[in-house]
Amino acid sequence: MAQILEITKEGTLKTQIMYKANLSFTQLHDYIQFMLNSNLIIHKTREGREVYFITVKGLGFLQMYSNLLQLLRTGSSSMKVKIPSKTRAKPKTYSKNVQAPSAVH
Repeated sequence: MAQILEITKEGTLKTQIMYKANLSFTQLHDYIQFMLNSNLIIHKTREGREVYFITVKGLGFLQMYSNLLQLLRTGSSSMKVKIPSKTRAKPKTYSKNVQAPSAVH
């Protein structure tokens, strides 16, 4: 969802979202419907074409998402944690292993 919101910052067509986010048509349709219903994006007709734009609520979501990723990155230096990057590349793995806490009986 965050990637779609990033793509719609400047306003974009549905097919451009599909290709830039590497989604199937079915996936795109489901995400677009959910995001429209959640008021994260809006669509406007420009020259007979549906153009999608991020909303203020969508920008707020992106900010919270960015804050969460930053929190995970700074807190993961002492743990072995995989954090996905914005691209579809393999997630980074951090080096130190963390012992799981013993179970409470």
